Amino acid sequence: MSAMRNTNWDRRTVLRAAMGLAAAGGLAACGSNNGRGGGSGSGTSLTQYFHAYGEAGTEQAVKRYAKAYDKADVSTQWITGSNFESKLFSALLTDNAPDVFEFHPQIQLVKSGQVADLTDIIEPVKDDFNQADIASHTIDGKIWGVRMIDDPQFFYYRKSMLEDAGIEPPTTLDELVEAAAKLTTSKVKGVFLGNSVTPVMNPLIWSTGADTLDDKNQIAYHTDAVADGLGKLRTMFKEGHLLLDAPADWWDPSAITQGLVAIQWCGMWAMPVIEKALGDDVGIIPFPASGPGGKQAVTNGGWSMFVNAKSKHLDEAKEYVKWLWIDQKEYQEDWALSYGFHIPPRTSLAESADKLKTGLAAEGVKLFNEFGHFDNPAWTQAMIVALEGVVADAVRKGGSAEAALDKADRTVNRELKKLFG
Repeated sequence: MSAMRNTNWDRRTVLRAAMGLAAAGGLAACGSNNGRGGGSGSGTSLTQYFHAYGEAGTEQAVKRYAKAYDKADVSTQWITGSNFESKLFSALLTDNAPDVFEFHPQIQLVKSGQVADLTDIIEPVKDDFNQADIASHTIDGKIWGVRMIDDPQFFYYRKSMLEDAGIEPPTTLDELVEAAAKLTTSKVKGVFLGNSVTPVMNPLIWSTGADTLDDKNQIAYHTDAVADGLGKLRTMFKEGHLLLDAPADWWDPSAITQGLVAIQWCGMWAMPVIEKALGDDVGIIPFPASGPGGKQAVTNGGWSMFVNAKSKHLDEAKEYVKWLWIDQKEYQEDWALSYGFHIPPRTSLAESADKLKTGLAAEGVKLFNEFGHFDNPAWTQAMIVALEGVVADAVRKGGSAEAALDKADRTVNRELKKLFG
């Protein structure tokens, strides 16, 4: 879901700072107003944190689900602005910490004792979840979060603009560079990769056949093919073929719906809005293959529900999460399909989701299944920020890709040593 979907970007630095402070033990309380209600008949009050999703109706839906729960009084903090993580992690260090919160699977949450083990509530239905989601939430043999939605990200393109320029949808990065040049006019830019260009760093790595880390949790992204790919992004940037000043960032489809760009990186959540604006004049493709061992790539983002291990109402919080995100399939389906398009992580719901069975949505599901890359919980915030620095140094500033990757290696290796010794 769009508005805060840039979970990797500007806010990463804030979160890294917050986590550093968390490790040091010092963040002041965020104030005493925790938004908790007066309690239900059970006498238990729970608070849940959500970032502000962009699609209309999402806040009302979350609050409607919570209101339907009769074993506790559940209040929702709907956190607007671009600093959801900093507010979440600041709050987690205080007496006003949420009992339940959404985030992404991250190993440091487990190692710091911040999230509760949810194996007991997920185990009975584990086989009905996308097994890649189960794997990404499993650390030390235990399952730590419940996936709510899976969010594939890929390129949308204007069919008519490509036809007018006489080009086919790109299947290689070289073809994307050529397309960007041919599609750029005085009024339209060829490609939108986000205002910072950072959203496509991971897909670029995957498109070469490489990965962020290997199965021994060692650096796997620093290859000649990745350095070469960064050079191709630099070419598009330097030649002025990338849209860099869009009124809204990559997670919002307005750049392509308003005709500012011919090809835009965005998420499946935006598909209904894009189709409403452009009708049949839109197609989707994965991030194109790059380099000799290359393969097309799709990012699978998404959000998961976690329970604060330090909650004063730990059992009640787990019971609520089980009720909403495991037992209430009607609400899970509503959340995935009524406010933009998301793939339900529950296999049974994904298979019965009629809205995803035809047209562009069915293509999106196919790309998700064929080319998708899921969360790696060992890939931490500091590592993400380090690779954003690679894009800034090598693509935006035009520095040496090798030097930028070397610089990232130092940060990533330091983090890996902290996590794994």
